Amino acid sequence: MATMESLIGLVNNIQRACTVLGDHGGGSEGMSLWEALPSVAVVGGQSSGKSSVLESIVGRDFLPRGSGIVTRRPLVLQLHKIEGQSEYAEFLHAPKKRFNDFAAVRKEIADETDRITGKSKQISNVPIHLSVYSPQVVDLTLIDLPGLTKVAVEGQPDSIVQDIEMMVRSYVEKPNCIILAISPANQDIATSDAIKLAREVDPTGERTFGVLTKLDLMDQGTNALDVLEGRAYRLVHPWVGIVNRSQADINKNVDMSNARRKEQEYFQSSPEYGHLAHKMGSEYLAKLLSKHLETVIRQRIPSIITLINKAIDELNAELDRIGRPVGVDGGAQLYTILELCRAFDRIFKEHLDGGRPGGDRIYAVFDHQLPAAMKKLPLDRHLSLSNVKKVICEADGYQPHLIAPEQGYRRLIDGSLGYFKGPAEASIDAVHFVLKELVRKSIAETQELKRFPSLQSDIAAAANDALERFRDESRKAVLRLVEMESTYLTVEFFRKLQMEPEKNPNNTNPPNPNSNQNVDRYTDNHLRRIGSNVSAYVNMVCETLKLTIPKAVVYCQVLQAKRALLNHFYAQIGRREKAQLGKMLDEDPSLMERREALSRRLELYKSARDEIDSVAWK
Repeated sequence: MATMESLIGLVNNIQRACTVLGDHGGGSEGMSLWEALPSVAVVGGQSSGKSSVLESIVGRDFLPRGSGIVTRRPLVLQLHKIEGQSEYAEFLHAPKKRFNDFAAVRKEIADETDRITGKSKQISNVPIHLSVYSPQVVDLTLIDLPGLTKVAVEGQPDSIVQDIEMMVRSYVEKPNCIILAISPANQDIATSDAIKLAREVDPTGERTFGVLTKLDLMDQGTNALDVLEGRAYRLVHPWVGIVNRSQADINKNVDMSNARRKEQEYFQSSPEYGHLAHKMGSEYLAKLLSKHLETVIRQRIPSIITLINKAIDELNAELDRIGRPVGVDGGAQLYTILELCRAFDRIFKEHLDGGRPGGDRIYAVFDHQLPAAMKKLPLDRHLSLSNVKKVICEADGYQPHLIAPEQGYRRLIDGSLGYFKGPAEASIDAVHFVLKELVRKSIAETQELKRFPSLQSDIAAAANDALERFRDESRKAVLRLVEMESTYLTVEFFRKLQMEPEKNPNNTNPPNPNSNQNVDRYTDNHLRRIGSNVSAYVNMVCETLKLTIPKAVVYCQVLQAKRALLNHFYAQIGRREKAQLGKMLDEDPSLMERREALSRRLELYKSARDEIDSVAWK
């Protein structure tokens, strides 16, 4: 079984490490490891003798003194029992500075308090962390809290009474906090601020130790036996009486060893308290607290280990989410880049295939935008009676057409089909815009990439360059489709037209095949029929292009984006040197700091779990 000192000392070290890493608060995420480890909170009213009790336990005169509120910030005091004769102290805010002079410790506490609160009577809940290493102490963690008060004095806000009580409650309400309730013996125990508060937060009294100070200052003929023997107010744990140094002793700088000796002499020689002398005094109190703290720690070990294991799982999950550190060799860096590119590419394909939103916008281009744009083309103006006549005449030149104005037809059709290039190119650009937007969204949604802003930019640039190439190929293919329609006309369409009679509502006679159609080649009916024939053919081509343009765009842009979006990028990075790869994996400094903090905390939790296991059960 581990010794009491080794177990409590280990807890002290873990709490100190937690504080260094900022793991000393609960908040909305639940209880922290620091809070799960038991400690002792010292609670009492102003001038109840709290500071003297702490100094008696430590065996050193090191706390600031004065009237009013002297303790204006919580003091987390960790005592470490060491071998040898040297004694020293260290502050968390000055980790590289060792204090051998405890008068300097007192000044540092006062200066550090003023640094946060200013030279006023304000309070702050930001704790000061002090570690004392000495062969004269027991392993213990004590938290000295501001003294409870009933009224605000000059220079303090009206809310000071509630502020102090709320601060004290924030510590003593925690189920793992042991309450050291300090009450002066020369006041009625029923009016004790410390006992009143302890009763509210610990109604069973299982976490409360009562300490009665100033026994030597009681009125002559009175004593505190009813309290010390538990008749006036019973606690689960025994009351402990303390005799502090008198003001005269403090003024004479009587050291703590002599003060402790005088304290024991007082109890041993007292007719009222002599039978309790072995259970009185600051030395007994320190040992009692240390022994109880060790018992509580052992009882809490299963829950502490459970909390640590849960925290380890959460930290590992968070590190996996933001990404583990990247290897330093070129091969590892190249592998990491390729994995990140694949993660991006996978999300990009999910957008296109419907696993994520966005790909449907491409279909909307073909189903709505392209037909709407074709419908708005100025074909009516191009095939107006006047324009048809103008084109036909210009195509005939000096030699009028004999049977049908074939050159005029071709020019009208060619001019009409030329209009389709606009909607076709607009569809290409619209799909290109959607693909670029999907690239941007995919990069943003690739969690693994968030830590590498440089690589994000490189992937975005490479993907957009590829999309530009795909757009160029798509434009060539689509314009080629339009040009093919005007290059070779569908002859069968016009042969069928020759077999149809000319529609004339005023003519009920059957057509005469021997009549000379050239006679009325410039009549309105004839021109109208030409325009109608061209319009019918153009509409047929329009329906065809509505089907073929999307096929070409999907093949040249969408399918190529799915298959080969980063192929050119892969070929480039394969030829890059280690230094260039390292620059691509240059992380966001804030993310690096967060990973470093998480890694340190993870190591702390793992070490704490292993050490608690080894010390508690060996």
